[in-house]
Amino acid sequence: MRPVSLEEELSAAGEAAVAHAEEGEQVVAVIPTEPGSGARVYLCAYERAGERAWLALDRDGRPVADRVLVRDAVAIAAMVELAEESAGGGDVGELRARLVELRLTDEPEGIEEAEVAAAELQQAIKPPPRVASVDYLDELGQAATKLEQALGQVGGSPFAEAMKTGVAASDDLADDVERSYKGPLG
Repeated sequence: MRPVSLEEELSAAGEAAVAHAEEGEQVVAVIPTEPGSGARVYLCAYERAGERAWLALDRDGRPVADRVLVRDAVAIAAMVELAEESAGGGDVGELRARLVELRLTDEPEGIEEAEVAAAELQQAIKPPPRVASVDYLDELGQAATKLEQALGQVGGSPFAEAMKTGVAASDDLADDVERSYKGPLG
């Protein structure tokens, strides 16, 4: 049996999400997550008349009723998105261009190390589709930290601070998902 690609998984999850849509609802997002338990959970967002509803599906397209698992899936999806948006100041390509310019004009000490770290961070940020997972979040954090150290960051880490402030936003999103969940949560 050949392994199933993420694109094929997303297609199947999207079909399952559509099967769970109520009349007038449209599936607007299917977000693949691995919330740390090894389980794959697809967070599905629905819209109808400007209102959003959510449903988490397991690998087999069945609704997830475990409140903790749903909240964990929402949390990892939100934190990964925040990490991707804030790592390296939010635009790693622009940062890399500025580092090249600095190397060519000023040749500061350690610029090559910073360029390598920026390239590694850019490589660590996976293009969609990708699975929001604890391992991926750790990979992003390590690459962002390496870049900050190469840039001579003194004091607190801007990436770590962004992640700390993101926890509250992640909790708020999880609360919203619970309020508008399309099934029972236990």
